[in-house]
Amino acid sequence: MSKKQIMLGNQAIARGAYEAGVKVSAAYPGTPSTEISENIVKYNEVYAEWSPNEKVAMEVASGASISGVRSLVSMKHVGVNVAADPLFTLSYIGVNGGLVIVAADDPGIYSSQNEQDSRMVARTAMIPVIEPSDSEEARVFTKLAYEISEKYDTPVMLRTTTRLSHSQGVVNLEDRFEPEDKPYERNMRKNVMMPACAIERHKFVEERLKRLAEDSCSMKELNKMEINDTSIGVISSGIPYQYVKEVLPNASVLKLGIVNPLPRKLIEEFASKVDKLYIVEELEPVIEEQVKSWGIKAIGKEIFTVQGEYSANMLRKAILGQNLDLEEAKQVPNRPPILCPGCPHRSVFSVLNKLKIHASGDIGCYTLGAVAPLNVVDTTLCMGASISVLHGMEKAKGRDFIKNWVAVIGDSTFLHTGVNSLMNMVYNKATGTVIILDNSTTGMTGHQEHAATGKTLKGEPTYPINIFNLCKAMGIENVYEIDAFDIKGLEELIKTEVAREAVSVIIAKAPCALLKSFVPKGKCIVDDEKCKKCGACLAPGCPAITKKDGHIIIDETMCNGCELCSKRCPFDAISLKKAGE
Repeated sequence: MSKKQIMLGNQAIARGAYEAGVKVSAAYPGTPSTEISENIVKYNEVYAEWSPNEKVAMEVASGASISGVRSLVSMKHVGVNVAADPLFTLSYIGVNGGLVIVAADDPGIYSSQNEQDSRMVARTAMIPVIEPSDSEEARVFTKLAYEISEKYDTPVMLRTTTRLSHSQGVVNLEDRFEPEDKPYERNMRKNVMMPACAIERHKFVEERLKRLAEDSCSMKELNKMEINDTSIGVISSGIPYQYVKEVLPNASVLKLGIVNPLPRKLIEEFASKVDKLYIVEELEPVIEEQVKSWGIKAIGKEIFTVQGEYSANMLRKAILGQNLDLEEAKQVPNRPPILCPGCPHRSVFSVLNKLKIHASGDIGCYTLGAVAPLNVVDTTLCMGASISVLHGMEKAKGRDFIKNWVAVIGDSTFLHTGVNSLMNMVYNKATGTVIILDNSTTGMTGHQEHAATGKTLKGEPTYPINIFNLCKAMGIENVYEIDAFDIKGLEELIKTEVAREAVSVIIAKAPCALLKSFVPKGKCIVDDEKCKKCGACLAPGCPAITKKDGHIIIDETMCNGCELCSKRCPFDAISLKKAGE
């Protein structure tokens, strides 16, 4: 008997994969895709893991598929770039057991370093793309994706966006389907992509796309034509479909669930029924350019932006010329992200700031070291790039240029792609200093485990990678571990290492203050009589400490006793009141 439950889009995808009989799931956490793995791990029938990066996750899922079971791999859009190497060849190999790739795009750049459209990657890789528009469709489309994957011998991309991933909707729960494992048979011409085999598989891929394009016209569970007032017709997909229905409830709509390859005959049929045709899609004109190339007149990016997330109000203005008064919304104060009270990154950055040292940055909470009052991070490119960027600077400008530079990278990011970058520094005779900000978690995406934490995605104990020993194994002689809140020790160590003409690694260790296992030392207290109001304690920008009416005040509800402020106070005006005192 069917049951109903309110679910996030990501939760519904996990449910759909479970119901489809998935046995293996692999991922690296990345907003907005993280909750897929955090939910699928709750189903005991599914093996689920955090892989070190998206490339590895893609390869794990492909191995499971080749062996004959259904597998899932999920990632955010920039993770698709990391996984592109196996993805493009996996398109040629195809599947044995069904394989679905969830690519979670981030229109509006809520938690990413760029704004890209995974549909374009899928088109280049020549794999089909399915795009749901609500939580129930996320569940249903995930199951349909496995059917398409196995029928057409192809990996299938399930494309989502931040709004779908993190919106809630009613989902109908169904029982799990247990497909029989497909037998594994050695097939070199299909699974070994050396040139002679790849040439033949490329032909197969081209024919596969043609079949899919034709067959998708009759995939009524995915593509729906809603004929109402034919004076206006709209082609849309995903979350923008919801905005179209809100703004133009009486318009005729062709809702596309499969957006690559496009169902050309269905689109031509719909276009012939309406007087004026709009194409509403977020980010790039992927649908629009193809439709217009077929000679169909349509209105698209002439009036709609290629940037950011769409909204009902944006469509009202663009299509109907209505401009709603949003003055109240404009008056909402801006709330930029900041490092949390007790964050060990703030301690390290405060020392770098004092020493006037620039940092080549990476992807994580510590990117916030770029803004005031810390003003330390100068570059942020992609996962693992901080080390390679510093290396490139030295090779371009010489040793003197980087004598007041370091690379900063988190523990999870270091294991993601920083290891190769550090290896490159050693191999190519670099002399830079790398600071690994080890806070014992994957902090930015919600405190997931990684290869050095000692626990798997399922919470089971496992062998923790020792970052210190890993660096030493590369042949780096100068590797140091230090408490991230030892600001005097850090200052001396950083000054020594940036002057050293060799590769060195400083592992600044202190747990993230938001970890469940974190135990605050206590609360910091200001002695107003000793305080000279010099502001040294305010310099690192801890949100728990402020200046009001000329007095330094520490909010005890926010403070967790990291003592960064007290260690910076030259007058001993701040002391720690230990927990329980």
